Amino acid sequence: EVQLVESGGGLVQPGGSLSVSCAASGFSFSSYAMSWVRQAPGKGLEWVSTFRSGGVTTIYADSVKGRFTISRDNANNTLYLQMNSLKPEDTAVYYCAAGAFLTCQVSDFDYWGQGTLVNISS
Repeated sequence: EVQLVESGGGLVQPGGSLSVSCAASGFSFSSYAMSWVRQAPGKGLEWVSTFRSGGVTTIYADSVKGRFTISRDNANNTLYLQMNSLKPEDTAVYYCAAGAFLTCQVSDFDYWGQGTLVNISS
């Protein structure tokens, strides 16, 4: 059974930092491009970042470039997102997702986690 389990969400003040994680199981983690996608309250899904399989290539949405860093640990089947200089508009449920190739199209992802809530507020 494929599982993606996010953790690490919480309440953070504007300007603060937070790291979220995603533990994967049930599929060949290292063979998949892994991504973060978020959904703000009342809005649609927004792609955030992707880390390709078999290399170090990463891509970011313009809205988070320079503030967020995606990383992965293939030995432990874990995906991370380090978020710095957080803004209220970063408030969202953050999902990790797995896809067969490097893409920013959420419709291309094969597996999804249940999400973790990140709330940026003073």
